[in-house]
Amino acid sequence: MTDAVDTHLPDSFETLESAPPPMRTRLRSTPIPLRPLRVLTQPGFVLHSYPYKETSLIVDVFSRQYGRVALLAKGAKRPHSQLRGALQTFQPLTLSWSGKSELQTLTAAEWVGGMLPLEKNALLCGFYLNEIIIKLMQRDDPQPLLFDEYVTTINQLAHAEPAPIVLRKFELNLLKTAGVVSDLSFCTKQRSRVEPDILYIVDPEAGTRPAQERDGGTKVHGKTLLDMQAADYTDINTQLQSKFLMRSLLAHHLHGAPINTRQILMDLQNL
Repeated sequence: MTDAVDTHLPDSFETLESAPPPMRTRLRSTPIPLRPLRVLTQPGFVLHSYPYKETSLIVDVFSRQYGRVALLAKGAKRPHSQLRGALQTFQPLTLSWSGKSELQTLTAAEWVGGMLPLEKNALLCGFYLNEIIIKLMQRDDPQPLLFDEYVTTINQLAHAEPAPIVLRKFELNLLKTAGVVSDLSFCTKQRSRVEPDILYIVDPEAGTRPAQERDGGTKVHGKTLLDMQAADYTDINTQLQSKFLMRSLLAHHLHGAPINTRQILMDLQNL
């Protein structure tokens, strides 16, 4: 079933940039930098693209030094355009652009190479990464460390490392980079490290605290939080609890807006 997955983003991605503000939370950890008039050979990846007029594309890219940037790729849909073959998702590129408005003009895109392509379920996992970056990261917010983590994550997926573990690590790093999650293993109420055998609630606004019987929501053992903080997902229970915890935290910061590729992955797993 997964062999038939297209290499383009699902059609539902077309509406991401047109969604009303309450449907998306854009997390910013740094002030908006001044846009340079011209950027040359910047490392980056295509997150998403959609048609603009008859022959052009608007491309949402994740660059190392400038974060998410919206670029107008003029004539990229023409058969002989040099940009047409280069603007592929999950392929490392060097990108050049110019302009000072929010929508800048892509002037060059060259494939760097050196990474395996994503296939089958790994491809959908890659689309999932791109979707949560688009929905959670503000444009023009430089995040070089998260960019490096993205490169590592894509490589791990391409080499068939366990997707649940790879995704949990990136989700947590994304929320930490955005400044909305800190040390999960620190109990803010008791101001101490969590205890492995105690159940806890991770409040998206107030941090980690001991769970009580009347609490709803996702409860996790202290060991899970200690493992997540140490990026150790070898324990099966940690894998299961961390999945539901990250799903809960992401839903909070997206105000409940659906993640389209997650539903696609779940449907495929059910089949």
